[in-house]
Amino acid sequence: MKSIVLYLLPLFGLLACKSSGVKDYEVVKNELRAPAYPLVTIDPYTSAWSMTDNLYDGAVKHWTGKDFPLIGAIKVDGVAYRFMGTEDVELNPLVPTSEQGEWYGSYTTTQPAANWKDNNFNDSSWKKDKGAFGTKINEPTAKTDWTTENIWVRRHIVLDEDVQGKQIYLEFSNDDDAVFYINGIEVHNTGSTCNKNAMIKLSADVVNALKKGDNLIAAHCKNPVGNGLLDFGLLVQKEMHTALEKTAVQKSVDVQATQTHYTFACGEVDLKLTFSAPLFMDDLKLLTRPVNYITYQVVANDGKAHDVQIYFEASPRWALDQPYQESVSQSFEDNGLLFLKSGSKEQNILAKKGDDLRIDWGYFYLVAEKNNVSVNIGESNTLRTNFVNNVQDGQATSGENEKSKMSLTHNLGSVESFSGKVMVGYDDIYSIQYFGDNLRPYWNQDGNQTIAGQFHAANKEYDKLIEKCYTFDKELMDKATLAGGKKYAELCALAYRQAITAHKLVKAPNGDLLFLSKENNSNGSIGTVDVTYPSAPLFLYYNPELAKGLLNHIFYYSESGKWTKPFPAHDVGTYPLANGQTYGGDMPIEEGGNMLALTAAIAAMEGNAKYAEKHWDVLTTWTDYLVEYGLDPENQLCTDDFAGHFAHNVNLSVKAIMGVASYGKLADMLGKKDVAEKYTAKAREMAQEWMKMADDGDHYRLTFDKPGTWSQKYNLVWNKLLKMNIFPDEVAQKEIAYYLGKQNRYGLPLDNRETYTKTDWIIWTATLADDKATFEKFIDPLHLFMNETVDRIPMSDWVFTDKPNYRGFKARSVVGGYYIKMLEEKLKGSK
Repeated sequence: MKSIVLYLLPLFGLLACKSSGVKDYEVVKNELRAPAYPLVTIDPYTSAWSMTDNLYDGAVKHWTGKDFPLIGAIKVDGVAYRFMGTEDVELNPLVPTSEQGEWYGSYTTTQPAANWKDNNFNDSSWKKDKGAFGTKINEPTAKTDWTTENIWVRRHIVLDEDVQGKQIYLEFSNDDDAVFYINGIEVHNTGSTCNKNAMIKLSADVVNALKKGDNLIAAHCKNPVGNGLLDFGLLVQKEMHTALEKTAVQKSVDVQATQTHYTFACGEVDLKLTFSAPLFMDDLKLLTRPVNYITYQVVANDGKAHDVQIYFEASPRWALDQPYQESVSQSFEDNGLLFLKSGSKEQNILAKKGDDLRIDWGYFYLVAEKNNVSVNIGESNTLRTNFVNNVQDGQATSGENEKSKMSLTHNLGSVESFSGKVMVGYDDIYSIQYFGDNLRPYWNQDGNQTIAGQFHAANKEYDKLIEKCYTFDKELMDKATLAGGKKYAELCALAYRQAITAHKLVKAPNGDLLFLSKENNSNGSIGTVDVTYPSAPLFLYYNPELAKGLLNHIFYYSESGKWTKPFPAHDVGTYPLANGQTYGGDMPIEEGGNMLALTAAIAAMEGNAKYAEKHWDVLTTWTDYLVEYGLDPENQLCTDDFAGHFAHNVNLSVKAIMGVASYGKLADMLGKKDVAEKYTAKAREMAQEWMKMADDGDHYRLTFDKPGTWSQKYNLVWNKLLKMNIFPDEVAQKEIAYYLGKQNRYGLPLDNRETYTKTDWIIWTATLADDKATFEKFIDPLHLFMNETVDRIPMSDWVFTDKPNYRGFKARSVVGGYYIKMLEEKLKGSK
């Protein structure tokens, strides 16, 4: 049974007047308790989430988990209620990390004596150099190159004051395992977890061990493979003052595809708060307009008029990678809109690359219409206290560093009901470096648009865009429910904004559309083919031009001669620098099969193979490679590279066969009948051989050479969706029947080796089922995981099936793969 909610929204005059007319919007409520709730979703950098059940229980955060402070409060008849965010604990560097200042340490890469971490240990024979220590080629913060397996570092620090009784935190970055000591006391062991700018509060005993004068911080870090990094310092908490201690009472939260709705009780007034991102893929300029809306509607619950003010406060951290970077904020008016603007002082455009980074160039904006709205810049305590006490004097129009917080207050007056909005946006100036060329965002591809113009357009189009959001959200829930059930629809709604905004859309110098993914929470690669492959169903469904944008850079890389191998590259760099592959290894069969299958899927959606014809030579090269090496793959990685290298991968072989079959299908669509017959026959021959080699009785194996093993054969889905008839349908149905006996509480494991799974692949596998009821048997446990997981992060795609924890990865674009069931229904309708 659907849960239908009618939301009331004014038709016009949202900031200028009291609401006099309302329109009912029908919403199919999403009952899922999301692991995290999307709030502001623009691109991989401007991405804000609530990671708590109640919007006021924790700070608004960037997808990486770092604070993106955004506070909301409402004052009703003089009583203030905080409904969003928390009053942030301000921390100042006591002992700087390498990102906050310069530091030196003594170090060795040879096992030292057991007392190496003690203050009186003689380290005169150790080397001395500048921190941080790490692999400089991949870690931008590393000042001293460290490429061996182990490093031991001793850092003497001098404290000018007694810190006993204060709240002290260790801040650290490590890759991989690290142990930290202060004055000989072990304070933290990271285990096998890598961290960037993580913090732990020191115990009272450790703080008491710190003394005025000389102290020692020591650390040991291991780097068994890949990148290495070790950096550390101390933070001290400023004295905390709370002005917004009283909270509203959250009554509901509801995640839709383009909107997140909250409702609150605030004394005698009820508040509805909606975060809207009009991400409609049929309008690329709108899709890339870097502006989101926050709509607020207040309605008296006692039928009486009340004096109401709404307060929003944002931090410059929205425009900084690290909280201690210098910032500057200002306010100004432009044609009836009030702007708050903030950015770093340095403005080093496109100077950093990597995964756990936030943007620190360009400018963050908080904007509203001028009527009855005031803006101010200053220290957070002052701003909040002034709001609570209704102080209007001494408002600043600019500020730096600690005095650069931004507030916006809307005085609604005495009202029974009222609606208004603020707009949140970001101008990154330049978005991507593409083989040496700095590219502007798509909305400003020619450099003739302004961010102010984008806000004015967003303000003008607000009414129609909000109506379109409600319409789109309901249509999505209805269509997805029809395709795969209500729980499937709820997962699709949560995935929508996450998948889209893990990309950046730009236009290449040759005119190609580039829809470049960032491999969030993995290695930060840009334009990764094996991330594109699972995410593509969403974009194939809504706009094949965006699906082409997922592939164009890989075609260009090969066709330009910059990539010379007979299979596609893994990536084109590390976000946001797309200057060539930076991943440490190749995935020949994986990426070749991916590119061919997706090219065929584009042709199926468009009803022609013109896109494939443009790239026919390189597609032929890749196909011939799959014919020669794809049936029984050598020792190599597949898209599930976290599981490591292994040979004779049965599911990878399916991908190769689907790639060859895709080429045959494309050739047929282009009238190349001889070519089509040759490669289609080859694919069928390979499939027959596969069935013999992989057969394990009631299922098919994980690897050809290991009986008694099994794995999800999600790559078979293209055989069904594209009507290839390369594998008999019985192959998929035998697998489906077997999988049903292998599910755990939270879903179907990826294969027999581990209890973890990939959520996108579960839905691909489920799509192999011949009926909706069987499909839903695979969806129900996955929905249960998202509802019960204790890890409050933007949806993970790599999770355990026997406990409510994620194994790795968050906020990745691959959840676009959830739309493969909807894509199946659309392809059926296009026949």
